[in-house]
Amino acid sequence: MRNITRIVVWLFAAAVAFHPVSTSTQGRSQPDWTSLQEETIRHFQALVRLDTTDPPGGEEPAALYVKDVLDKEGIPVQVFTLEPRRVNIVARLKGNGSRRPLLIMGHTDTVNVDPAKWTFPPFSATRDGGWVYGRGTVDDKDNLTAALMTMVMLKRLNVPLARDVIFLAEAGEEGTTRVGIQFMVDQHYAEIDAEYCLAEGGNVTRVGGQVKFASVQTTEKIPRAIELIARGIAGHGSVPLLTNPIVHLANAVGAAASWKGDLRINETTGAYFKRLADISTAEEAKQYRAALSLDSKVVGAAYDYFLEHEPRHASMLRSSISPNIFQAGYRLNVIPSEAKASLDVRLLPDEDPEKFLEQVRKVINDPAIDVRFAARSRPGTPVARLDTEAFRVLEGAVKRHYNAVTLPTMSTGATDMSYLRAKGMQCYGIGPALDSEDGPKGFGAHSDQERILESELFRFVRFKWDVVTELAASR
Repeated sequence: MRNITRIVVWLFAAAVAFHPVSTSTQGRSQPDWTSLQEETIRHFQALVRLDTTDPPGGEEPAALYVKDVLDKEGIPVQVFTLEPRRVNIVARLKGNGSRRPLLIMGHTDTVNVDPAKWTFPPFSATRDGGWVYGRGTVDDKDNLTAALMTMVMLKRLNVPLARDVIFLAEAGEEGTTRVGIQFMVDQHYAEIDAEYCLAEGGNVTRVGGQVKFASVQTTEKIPRAIELIARGIAGHGSVPLLTNPIVHLANAVGAAASWKGDLRINETTGAYFKRLADISTAEEAKQYRAALSLDSKVVGAAYDYFLEHEPRHASMLRSSISPNIFQAGYRLNVIPSEAKASLDVRLLPDEDPEKFLEQVRKVINDPAIDVRFAARSRPGTPVARLDTEAFRVLEGAVKRHYNAVTLPTMSTGATDMSYLRAKGMQCYGIGPALDSEDGPKGFGAHSDQERILESELFRFVRFKWDVVTELAASR
């Protein structure tokens, strides 16, 4: 009997050695992440080294790299392409069908670069001092790699699933959504339809190297563009005219930019400021709680404070306008007959675009100015709920992995989750830990020295695995 017992113990130990696992706090077997760090960084560097800037696009090399990894693991893959080289990859691991699917997303394209401004070449994925440098390291090849590793380990460990887990590696997020998420939603939605999705849009904030809080994006502002076109009489610059379009345009831009509009919060921003106040200094908390006041004067004072000291928080309280482009004139001594300004507008999720445009017209109040929307549109979407299983799981995983509070967040920027939320999917934006000091130093997303800590990439991969298995694994 003792010999049989020894043999059983030996066989079990051998099996563990062949497929290293550890036991999570929930009692599930997990990968041995320490032994998988080399594989994670290898895939991450390979993806960052592929130039997939958008424009012009050309995500195909990254999409095919992802496909090759999935193919080698025996994971079924589908390829969807609207235009040449603008490739979307969908992989699915089947569950038992007792629960609706879970979608995990990452986009393969990045914004452009000016190579001359980079210390390390932007597509070198250089490892230096514990960091990895390169375009896409935090937008969005971190999410892409984490989703890829999650699929690989689900398959290798043959995790029994209650939900299908779907992985979408999408093209075009940075400016050509018609070849990516719009194409998938309009023509292939059945392949990605899910109850929940996890994508970019959130992150964990570190201050002085210590985690302060985690942000989970549950809604986002709606990007629109407004054009102001002033027309007048062309003439000689030596004879100033009251009809000078540039003068009219300058006054119009000033009026639009200084207009506050309605200040208000929603479920997400209300929870955000309340939870942020609970972990902030007394002086900071005073401002965050003021944003929740029912007194419009108190909220207005908080907005003014944020506008000077914390502009991102100011943008969370209103539909915002930022004048970013002027086009006027061609000679110093010629008064032009037309001048145009382009305004970057970010509407609150519940804003009526047409009513907002009419308000802008009234604020400008100049018949010489044509005020109109330009071509730019993402769908207005409902706010992802905070009372879902997915949000509770995310909060729990944040506590386990980062020992931090979770702040539901409204992005002032845009993500492709808006197209999915418009279809009724509950979507949540997540991301790795980033240092609050990195952005001002030029190391953040879209910067000229974009970078991520290797240790935080590894921690994010573990975090994502934990969330996916808790949501999707059979109980």
